[in-house]
Amino acid sequence: MHKINKEGTIQQFIIKKRGFHPFLIKGDWQVAQLNYIEDQDIKNIEKIDVHYETDEVFVLLEGEAVLIAAVFENNRLSFTAEYMKPMVTYNVPKGTWHNIAMEKESKVLIVEKANTHLSDFEYYKLDLEQLSAMRVEVNKVLTNNRLKK
Repeated sequence: MHKINKEGTIQQFIIKKRGFHPFLIKGDWQVAQLNYIEDQDIKNIEKIDVHYETDEVFVLLEGEAVLIAAVFENNRLSFTAEYMKPMVTYNVPKGTWHNIAMEKESKVLIVEKANTHLSDFEYYKLDLEQLSAMRVEVNKVLTNNRLKK
């Protein structure tokens, strides 16, 4: 939903639909919201992606999510995972393979170069060994965080 106050000076955006929704594209940048979809569940993630022309900023608005980064070294893929704290800004530099594992009802704000979702991305489909390694890292981060609570 998009509303503008009566003076036309403040816009309000409320994104309730599941999935990825760029809702404010201005000049060289865009703001989007990613609301939980089954493809982002850790059990369902099958790929990682990279952007070559933009950093990508993530802010957890609600729920639980883990930011995943991957690096190719010696023809092997290694993963790191970061438990996202609400209202903390996380930046994934351009050229970094990544994805985000989300729990149900999670919402993440994303800021990046305009129209990144249309042209500046490449996907890499993970094989079974890579999927297992990624899931181990994500589950380790989730377990460690839940033990702290």
